[in-house]
Amino acid sequence: MRTNGLLIAVDGPAGVGKSTICKIVAESLGYSFINTGEMYRALAWKVLSDGVNPLDEAAVGSMPKKLSWDFRRTDGAAIKTYLCGELMDNRIFSEEVSRTSSQIAKYHEVRDFMKAEQRRLGRDGGILMEGRDIGTAVFPDAELKIYLDAAPEARATRRFEQLKGKGMPADYDEILRGIISRDKNDAGRLIAPLMKAQDCVYIDTTDKTIAQVTDGILTLAKEKCSLI
Repeated sequence: MRTNGLLIAVDGPAGVGKSTICKIVAESLGYSFINTGEMYRALAWKVLSDGVNPLDEAAVGSMPKKLSWDFRRTDGAAIKTYLCGELMDNRIFSEEVSRTSSQIAKYHEVRDFMKAEQRRLGRDGGILMEGRDIGTAVFPDAELKIYLDAAPEARATRRFEQLKGKGMPADYDEILRGIISRDKNDAGRLIAPLMKAQDCVYIDTTDKTIAQVTDGILTLAKEKCSLI
């Protein structure tokens, strides 16, 4: 086990509920939680704000190392992303940012930068880190790997309700199209594609409640701790 506890890698497609589930599990274990998707979304937001063409790989790839990044634990278990001194809040959850995030996540320089930051943040353990490639590319040695999945329609409904809950505009059909497109992009990219780690625990959440999923992961974490 690492210095501060397990490193739990949670991967899965967009809208599967990783963030909600990880927050609950992290708080129950006294761990921190990092949504690595926020890091990519933050960069996507900056790309759009600065008027950079998301299709210009050279321009986008050179951006992360020029920017000021900070990661701070705020209320509860979540470690939040601050970019150039600004908290990356609801502004990074628009569908435009989602689409741009999926595009720029294909770029080698972007992924190398993010992977290095993620490894630095998680190296001592005591953390749940969620994303697309945590158990396969970022921390292939994670003590516990979870892959969460659900039908696209169920994920679209969850994302729709999440956005409405944040007081943001939401269109179910647009969200569903976006999820299907992101699935294709995430699974099809050449660098660190979305895929299940061979030693992961696969959980289909389509017909499961949040409590059922979190209880299952907590049981797995406690069993893992008892074996180390």
